[in-house]
Amino acid sequence: MITANRIGVVSVVAFGSVLVGFGPFAATVPARAGAPTVHAAVAADRSPALARLASEVLAGEPAIDESAVQTPSQRSQGAPAEAPKNADGAKVEQTVMGKKPAAAIVESFDGLGVGFDGPQGMPVVRNPSDNSLAVGPDHIVQTVNTRLAVFTKKGKKFDTTGKVLLGAVPNSTVFTGFTGACDRTNNGDTVVRYDQLADRWLVVMPIFRAGANRPDQPSSWTAGPTAWLSPPGIAGQPGPAVKMPIPTPPPPAPTPAGPPAPGTGRAAGAPGRGQAGAPAQTPAPPPGPYSMCYAVSVTPDPMGEYYRYEFLRPLFPDYPRPAVWPDGYYVPTSTSDDFIQKQACVADRAHMLKGEPATEQCVIIDGVGFLNAMDMEGKRPPPAGAPNMFIATGGAQLNGTFGDAALYAWQFHVDWANSANTKLTGPIRIPVAPYQYLCRGQLTSCVPQPDTDRRLDAQGDKVMARVSYRNLGSRESIVAVHSVNTEAAGGGVRWYELQASGGKDARTLALRQQGTYAPDALYRWMASPAIDRLGNIGIGYSFGGTPHYAGQRFVGRLANDPLGQMTLAESVLIEGAAAQTYGLRWEDYTQAAVDPSDDCTIWYVGDYYKKDATNYSTRIGAFRMPGCR
Repeated sequence: MITANRIGVVSVVAFGSVLVGFGPFAATVPARAGAPTVHAAVAADRSPALARLASEVLAGEPAIDESAVQTPSQRSQGAPAEAPKNADGAKVEQTVMGKKPAAAIVESFDGLGVGFDGPQGMPVVRNPSDNSLAVGPDHIVQTVNTRLAVFTKKGKKFDTTGKVLLGAVPNSTVFTGFTGACDRTNNGDTVVRYDQLADRWLVVMPIFRAGANRPDQPSSWTAGPTAWLSPPGIAGQPGPAVKMPIPTPPPPAPTPAGPPAPGTGRAAGAPGRGQAGAPAQTPAPPPGPYSMCYAVSVTPDPMGEYYRYEFLRPLFPDYPRPAVWPDGYYVPTSTSDDFIQKQACVADRAHMLKGEPATEQCVIIDGVGFLNAMDMEGKRPPPAGAPNMFIATGGAQLNGTFGDAALYAWQFHVDWANSANTKLTGPIRIPVAPYQYLCRGQLTSCVPQPDTDRRLDAQGDKVMARVSYRNLGSRESIVAVHSVNTEAAGGGVRWYELQASGGKDARTLALRQQGTYAPDALYRWMASPAIDRLGNIGIGYSFGGTPHYAGQRFVGRLANDPLGQMTLAESVLIEGAAAQTYGLRWEDYTQAAVDPSDDCTIWYVGDYYKKDATNYSTRIGAFRMPGCR
């Protein structure tokens, strides 16, 4: 049953189709979910310290760099922002900046990118940046495309923030000596999280190149009620924990004079981003399996030892979006940009934290554009047994449907003892104000820049950043964001706070508040949200549009402020000083994360260009909302 704003999440099993939206936003959302597939890890072990592994990697860097700069997309002629001319959508637009003092910027420094210089030298700067950031008690870990760095965080262990302890090293450094695809292949789209419940680091790296045919590879997966099991990539994983290697510094190298050389960014035959749109179809099976690589730290020290796992998948594992939840590490991925199918997977967190043999289960869903799981913030867990939920926007760019008037939710209940009992139920329609994708979706020429005709992509068709979840005690708060066209023909950040309630067998979701932050006719896009311990909401995002070069800003609201408003004035983390001219893709995603030391400070990272630069830098900043200490 579906009511206006309150939805019983356990009421719909994922089969059939649901007509959603209305008028120009109407779309059919098929709800076909496959049975869960269970993957035993093909490999698992315990690594040496990361510091030591790094020295082994940089001594020749045997890994394969999969992610190079894209060639210009055949979709890149998409429309710029346009006014939706929808009265109901306009009602939630905030066209005036908040009057309360802006969130204080308490830290700000450059991360990976142009200008970075660490113990292992300068990074190979590739586009898009695929920014990921996680913060622990004493460290900050950043991944940018195919490179990783570890920084100090001021506190009990260090007297300053932003000193580089490790980097730039390949993302695959943490898998050095693991054997298999995770060790051999350095891949972009790597994501890092800090698991506050366990005080551990989680590194997730997909492998975009299909491996050789092997007798234990998974069979073809299809949508339906089955939970598919991912076979382990290496026998006997995880094995003993292994310390993160520290590479020997390489010889000095000149700073690249120009942008990276164009490249495909994918292995041959891989269904990568930037290809021309095509009707939904099943791709030819690869010659062998793809892999998903997990590294879970043994302690809160990211330079220490890791348990490492590899799981095999038959489908391309694009855009992994890891989320921490008590019963698992949830990792939804996309199968392709060119047909509408997603993989909703979960790895056995409890066993991985102990360095024990673990499994991964996956459900295949047809007809959903992009899924993102709820990612925990803080130390207070959700109610015992509460399943994770996945959130998606409606519409489908490939079908020419560029908006909707609802969000869609799926509930994932995993049974580690018996995968036949694993269930993905949904989609549940959550009515919201109508929205239109910014610039009609992804891989489109969208945000204008000074001094060039090159426009930047906005990834406007999806909830790209992690969905923030926090149990505040009095209520469970969930915040999601995406980029939309505004009535002023600019780009705005549409944000929602949902509220979860009920026990494990009777969970409900309700829309608590929503808004579109658009205080002018410029562009705000590619946002990432966070919720501090008081229930204040902060959102970081890219800001630009002629006459402004693209830079990074931050806005927020206090928990008891009027609903639907970002009541704080805008904070400027960094202003851009040059245009990106060599390609349209901008970041692909960014990351906000709450500091576990005070549960108040919100960290955020995004791209910008220094004056006269021909490649991007990244800026890492920390914000604190008024009244949270």
